Amino acid sequence: MNGTASFREAAAIAADSLRSSKMRSFLTLLGIILATTTLIAVMSMIHGMDVYIAENLSDMGTDGFRVVRMAFIGNFDPKKFLLMQKRNPQLSVDEFEFLKANATLVRELGMQVNRGVKVQYGSDSLDDVTLTGATANYGVLGNVELTAGRFLTDTEDVRHLPVAVVGADIADRFFAGTDPLDKVIKVDGRQLKVIGVAKAKGSVFGQSQDAYVLIPAHTYFQYYGARSGIRYVARALDRDTIVRAEEEVSMLLRAYRHLRPKQDDTFSVVSSDALLTAWDQLTGVIASTAVAIVSIFMVVGGVVIMNIMLAVVTERTREIGIRKSLGARRVDILNQFLVESSMLAAAGGVMGVIIAWAVAIVVRNTTPVPMAVPATSVIVGVGLSTVVGLFFGIYPAQRAAKMDPIEALRQER
Repeated sequence: MNGTASFREAAAIAADSLRSSKMRSFLTLLGIILATTTLIAVMSMIHGMDVYIAENLSDMGTDGFRVVRMAFIGNFDPKKFLLMQKRNPQLSVDEFEFLKANATLVRELGMQVNRGVKVQYGSDSLDDVTLTGATANYGVLGNVELTAGRFLTDTEDVRHLPVAVVGADIADRFFAGTDPLDKVIKVDGRQLKVIGVAKAKGSVFGQSQDAYVLIPAHTYFQYYGARSGIRYVARALDRDTIVRAEEEVSMLLRAYRHLRPKQDDTFSVVSSDALLTAWDQLTGVIASTAVAIVSIFMVVGGVVIMNIMLAVVTERTREIGIRKSLGARRVDILNQFLVESSMLAAAGGVMGVIIAWAVAIVVRNTTPVPMAVPATSVIVGVGLSTVVGLFFGIYPAQRAAKMDPIEALRQER
C-alpha cells in the first residue's frame, strides 16, 4: 500500500470515528475551540484597529508632523509629565510666525487650537462640540474634505472674520433637509456664518469625529485669547525629507527659546510614524498576552486529546490486532491514529474560526470596535490546532503501533 492510499484510508477511518462520536469529539475539542476563537478574535480586533488607524486616525499623512507643548509616545512617566508641565512653556503665535518665516524644509506650516463649546441654532443646541481655530491651510494639513461650500481663507484669518466650517454632525443636527450655507450659528453665544460643510469621518470607539466647528485661528484668539493650547501642524517637502524637516523645526524653535546645546527640548515633535510605532508596540503587548492565554488553552486541549486518544486505542485493541494479523504495518497503525488526532484538532480549529468570524461580525455591527478577520489568523489558527493534535497524538499512536497482535486479539470486546 503506497503512502497516499494509506493516508486516504487513515483519513476515512478518522472521519468515520469523528462522526460516530459527535458529543465526545465536541467535548474533547472544547479547549482547542476556545484557544482558536480567542486567538482569531484578538487578531481580528488588532487588525481591524490597525486598518482603521492607518486609514482614518493618522490624518498627518506620511510626510506630516506636529509640534506640541508636550507629548508622550509610549510609556507614560508621571514624574516626567510633571517636570514637562513646569518646564515647557505654551507655544505662541510669535513662535509660529518665526518658524513660518525661516523653515525651508516644510511645504505647509499651520496652527491649530481646540476647546469644547456649546453650539446653538435657533432654539436647538448641542453640547460637547469641539471648536477648532486654524489657519487657512488646515484643510490640506488635516485632510479636511468638504461636501458643500468652501474652506477658510487667509483674508478671513487676518481680518478675524466670524465664519465657520462645520462638521457633518452639526450639519445633520441643525440643517437636515436644508442648505446650511450662509446660515448663522452661535458658538458660546457668538454668531458665526457657515461657509462650508465637512465630509463625515465617522466615529472612533463611539466618539464622533464630526462634532466640530472650524473657525479662523485669529478669530479664535480674539474670542478666547492665545495663551494656551496652540499646536503647529506641518508637512515636509516630501516623505524623504520628513526627518530633516523635523530637525530643522526643532533647531529653529530651540534657537528662538535660547536653549543651550545640552538642555532638553521644551516642546515635543510628533510624527505619524511615531504614533503608529507606539500603536504597534501596544498591540504587540496585547498580542503577546493573547498568545500566552491561547498557549494555555492549546496545552489543555492537547492533553485532553491525548487522553481521549488513549481511550480510543484501548477501545480498538481488538481492531488493531485484526488489522495487524491481516498485514497492517506499524506505520499504518501509527498513521491512522496520528491522522485521527490531527483531524480531531483541526476540526476544533475550524469550529473556532467559524465562532470567531461570527463574533467579529456581531461586534463590528453592534459596537464601535472595528473588527476585521485577517486571512493569516485563519491559517495560523487551523494550522496551530492541527500541529497540537499531531503532537499530542504521538504517544497514543505509538502505543497502538507497538501492540502485539496476538495479545490484541485476545482482548475481549
